[in-house]
Amino acid sequence: MIDVRLTHRNLITDVAGLAVGNYHEERLRSGVTVLTFEKPAVASACVLGGAPGSRDTEALAPEMLVPGVDAIVLSGGSAFGLDAASGVQAFLREQGRGFAVGPVRVPIVPGAILFDLLNGGDKAWGRYPPYRELAFEAARTAGRNFTLGSVGAGFGATTITLRGGLGSASAVTSGGFTVGALVAVNALGSPAIGKGPHFWAAPWEQDGEFGGLGMPAQITADQLQLRWKGGPATTLAVVATDAALTKAECKRMAIVAHGGFARALRLSAAAFDGDTVFAAATGAKARTGEPLDDLTEICAVAADCVARAIARGVYEAASTDVPGAAPSWQQAFGR
Repeated sequence: MIDVRLTHRNLITDVAGLAVGNYHEERLRSGVTVLTFEKPAVASACVLGGAPGSRDTEALAPEMLVPGVDAIVLSGGSAFGLDAASGVQAFLREQGRGFAVGPVRVPIVPGAILFDLLNGGDKAWGRYPPYRELAFEAARTAGRNFTLGSVGAGFGATTITLRGGLGSASAVTSGGFTVGALVAVNALGSPAIGKGPHFWAAPWEQDGEFGGLGMPAQITADQLQLRWKGGPATTLAVVATDAALTKAECKRMAIVAHGGFARALRLSAAAFDGDTVFAAATGAKARTGEPLDDLTEICAVAADCVARAIARGVYEAASTDVPGAAPSWQQAFGR
């Protein structure tokens, strides 16, 4: 049995050595979220969506050279948002951070993007998109406490029925390892059951973190009917732990954490989304128990945290007055 304890922030930054920064523009209706590491973290990734947009994810494969990452970037803007990683690199280079190649240091900053180009924002930015500068500001202002909902990469995010957002959750395993998730929810399908207020992630909710409504008394055939956006979408996640994991074990954590998407969204990993999970380990805590048991529990808790973070991101989204936009959960259900 997994004995999970809650952490005091209920944010991914409950994993020591992590900081999160968000920056967005109201006019643009888009933004960037940056997760920075105090020291390079072992990391990998798993892409299950059929239409991803990412940077340096190949370097995170277990057999590749790069031993650790300095930051991970989640950005709006579709492929234009891939510029965001350059802004974070610029910030980290000023701090003297990066992978040493002779006298040169190269900050390792993988990232992924979500599609928010058709959400009503002004995307007429001229020759170059603004994501590099947005990301620099997000990295510069990163800290352990941060806001959820309509911020950063989640600012312009949507789902088929509700406004999306940025969510986070954390827990402590029975072995004493802290695990956390950070998710930008821009889902192809729905985080809510049918047209009601209940979340698919309800069985994993902790302490009423997204309304405490539980599951409906029954789920009807209409509520189970598949519905999805008519265009591209992507949900992006980072899971992290303070356990000492190898790159291959981080890859396994990223794979298992995709289960949180399946628990919290109907549907995920589709042909027209870019659903991606990054996984990172700071290595601050040694594993003294049975290695496979530790890894199994860490991965399972990571998936739980992803499901909870998805619901929290949607639940915390702010109301919007953009014509034709999907309402926030708060607007739709008045709670």
